[in-house]
Amino acid sequence: MEKKWMIYGANGYTGELVAREAVKRGLKPVLAGRNAQKLEPLAAELNLEMRSFPIDEKTATHLSDMDAVLHCAGPFSKTSALMIEACLSAKAHYMDITGEIPVFEHTHSQHERAKEAGVVLCSGVGFDVIPTDCTALKLKELMPDATYLALGFDSDSGISRGTYKTMIQGLGTGSAERQDEKLASVPIGSQRRTIDFGRGKRAAMGIPWGDVATAYYSTGIPNITTWIPFPKPLAAGTGLMNALQPLLASSRVQDTLSNWVEKRVSGPDETLRSNSPAYIWGEARNDAGIVKVVRIQTANVYDLTVYGALASVNGVLTGNFAGGSYTPSQLFGSEFLETLPGSGKFEADTFYPAY
Repeated sequence: MEKKWMIYGANGYTGELVAREAVKRGLKPVLAGRNAQKLEPLAAELNLEMRSFPIDEKTATHLSDMDAVLHCAGPFSKTSALMIEACLSAKAHYMDITGEIPVFEHTHSQHERAKEAGVVLCSGVGFDVIPTDCTALKLKELMPDATYLALGFDSDSGISRGTYKTMIQGLGTGSAERQDEKLASVPIGSQRRTIDFGRGKRAAMGIPWGDVATAYYSTGIPNITTWIPFPKPLAAGTGLMNALQPLLASSRVQDTLSNWVEKRVSGPDETLRSNSPAYIWGEARNDAGIVKVVRIQTANVYDLTVYGALASVNGVLTGNFAGGSYTPSQLFGSEFLETLPGSGKFEADTFYPAY
């Protein structure tokens, strides 16, 4: 019998992209979300089953016939834990497209419960964090004794409503890195260097990207940082943001900014997405000072999320994985990224210390 799965948050920008691509591939996911009014036109157009319900303590009752749920309704810090609970109760595999470090940490903390339930939990099956996670594992394979790992990306893709909301939530927390296996908060703007992500050297700044959590579980490398291009003049201004963190973290400011996003942001169109590939970079270093660098070009941020999410759902539903919490590369290997539409092949370089 064909496996049955759900896209929760199908009326959101990314959820709708996933739903439309699924139908193009002949798939029939159940579309779900809180807002029936927004879901009904899409479900009618795509000729798909629709369910409308909130994420709460009763959510499991709506998943009783589901084999898997692809969770696309953020901010995931507010929705993921309850959906995971529902999936564990309903014995449905759980995947999401989060990039939030606390969500990754919570998902990982549920490993033993998922193992007992025979349920696969995999957060980050989109651009956050498939490309960087696969890059991390590739570097671990190339340098098994690595003790330092840096990961990053460069892309001109636009930003969706959900991603903006996630970024707003992070304004009051600063940046993050992993130091000697432990997560550590660091001031925004304190991590700076120059990086060639794949199209020339650029000034870069450390950010609290999800791999600070997930790459550790994928590789065991104890020290991890994550990076994006960031002009030096803007990076210099992050000191003000650090000073304003208590204000930016307040519920009043958070709600005001989120409401502005809801009214003003719709997400990048197809033309912008198709002309905006992503450049993924990773660097590993061992205690001898030898450095391995890996680069790969992929589809744009949003198309890769669609391709990665659908490939992950298919892989989990057709695979034979033991229950537990996984990263994408733990499930599918480092080469998973190379199989996604729009991706190239990993290119690696080695640099030796000068004595």
